[in-house]
Amino acid sequence: MPDIFEKLLKHYGPIGQHRQRAHGYFAFPKLEGPIGPRMIFRGKEKIVWSLNNYLGLANHPEVRKTDEEAAAQFGLALPMGARMMSGNSTYHEQLEQELAAFENKEDAFLLNYGYQGVVSIIDALVSRHDVIVYDAESHACIIDGVRLHAGHRYVYKHNDIEDFEKQLQRATTLIEKQNNGGILVITEGVFGMGGDQGKLREIIALRKKYSFRLFVDDAHGFGTLGKTGAGVGEEQGVQKDIDLYFSTFAKSMASIGAFVAGDKDIIDYLRYNLRSQIFAKSLPMPVTVGNLKRLSLLRSRPELKEKLWKNVIRLQQGLLDRGFDIGATNSPVTPIYMKGDVPEATAMVMDLRENYHIFCSIVVYPVIPKGQIIYRIIPTAAHSEEDIDLTLKAFEATKAKLDAGDYKVEAIPDMAEA
Repeated sequence: MPDIFEKLLKHYGPIGQHRQRAHGYFAFPKLEGPIGPRMIFRGKEKIVWSLNNYLGLANHPEVRKTDEEAAAQFGLALPMGARMMSGNSTYHEQLEQELAAFENKEDAFLLNYGYQGVVSIIDALVSRHDVIVYDAESHACIIDGVRLHAGHRYVYKHNDIEDFEKQLQRATTLIEKQNNGGILVITEGVFGMGGDQGKLREIIALRKKYSFRLFVDDAHGFGTLGKTGAGVGEEQGVQKDIDLYFSTFAKSMASIGAFVAGDKDIIDYLRYNLRSQIFAKSLPMPVTVGNLKRLSLLRSRPELKEKLWKNVIRLQQGLLDRGFDIGATNSPVTPIYMKGDVPEATAMVMDLRENYHIFCSIVVYPVIPKGQIIYRIIPTAAHSEEDIDLTLKAFEATKAKLDAGDYKVEAIPDMAEA
């Protein structure tokens, strides 16, 4: 009988196949020193554009002070156990109440992590008779949650409302035929790769013709969009029409955990049926108390979001002025689209890091089609004008080299032991 591990060792997967050359440099790099716009990579300072620290809270002195005091007071063990059994606290409940109020929803429920939270929410919401309709460019957590669904699911072309309606029609026909179940529509508030907002207004407008519930993953919109920073629903004026609003703390709040907000009855249902929380230890007290401080700063310091957007505009306009393609982004997420193969992309990354001291993330095949390169840049409130200007000059110089063929190499450079 074959060993189940045998097939794993024959092929490590599309990314893992490069592990021996890439580990420690292109994959699993180590950024050291205090979190900020400039950190140490392999002993040298780099301008870092790969951290979702949108509001610059990761190293904010008030945040650091609260984290330290909470850790000293409570330790990392408290509370012990899952929330339902023995891991609840007044602080956890306070954070939920404040999040619900901030998002203009009746109630909210804390989640330990964003990824497993979304997977578990989808699992709890739908049965085999229900139908899921979701955007083709949804985050992996949504894709994995949909894969667990035992019933039907229909995917629509990214932000294509005409195709979305076609899939709604298919879903509606199926529900009517089986005379059982309902429809759950899932989209993102801001798509993390392209930076474009989900077309929530157009989706919600179709409720006049179709019956469905809407679940929005707004990981990148929370704290960055809307007058108060409440996210894409506030930005587009449709917050009240979002049935379930989700976000993680890992981005604008620079922390751990997540939450889902909505009508009290539905949140209560999730509170008692979300397996990822029922069978997992509660968020540690220092993290919970620290998240209360982060949320307080997000609400009370509008200048943080203002500085973020000042940097976003300077960076994105600078790229456009230099002829770069940044797609349809209307959020801080800043993609730079280029043409090239995987070895060229890695050679360009090395040039940016070693000679221009710029550290940013790159996306290549198999995540996107062959022949394409996407640099994904995340501006934050902590970046300076100098950081932006140096980065623009670096990209202008390396783009010229890419177009001239200077990065043509036969294979991905071996950086694991370099």
